[in-house]
Amino acid sequence: MSIARIYQRPKNAMSSGRARTSTWVLDFAPAEAKQPDPLTGWAGSGDTRDQVRLDFPTQEAAVAYAEREGLAFTIVPAPQRTLKLQSYADNFR
Repeated sequence: MSIARIYQRPKNAMSSGRARTSTWVLDFAPAEAKQPDPLTGWAGSGDTRDQVRLDFPTQEAAVAYAEREGLAFTIVPAPQRTLKLQSYADNFR
């Protein structure tokens, strides 16, 4: 039985927008290590749960789904958002 991980989607590091950061995600920890394919060299495994990622509007909805399906899960708390407040004039000091 693999363990599900519930976490809040982080902000994309490549943009300043915060789109889709309020959703919660449930995905599964890998059950087996990935092996290189002898023909193509691509990494893969027989674990198909690695391909599953479910989005939920709230943490409670994700937890309710995991409990209803009998999944073992861990909740990863969202990191605290820190603001670096500075004025425009600080760029020229």
